[in-house]
Amino acid sequence: MLNTFHIGHSLRMKGHPNDNAVAEATSKVMKAEFVYQMDFQSLHHLELEFFDYINCYNKHRIHETVDYGFLFFIETHPLK
Repeated sequence: MLNTFHIGHSLRMKGHPNDNAVAEATSKVMKAEFVYQMDFQSLHHLELEFFDYINCYNKHRIHETVDYGFLFFIETHPLK
């Protein structure tokens, strides 16, 4: 799908341990939950749906990397 809209990515191929593991895991989840579930009619449609997905991903979805909490809560209530 990235090729359809001439969008590149910066992650390297599998098997390169120097890449960011969190970014790779996020990318995997995003593909499974968002990219492969949708049929985008245009770049504008993709942008609108992606904005909604990221909003939901950040505010309403629990995340293992923050002890199964919400990213939005962690960002708005930093540790002191």
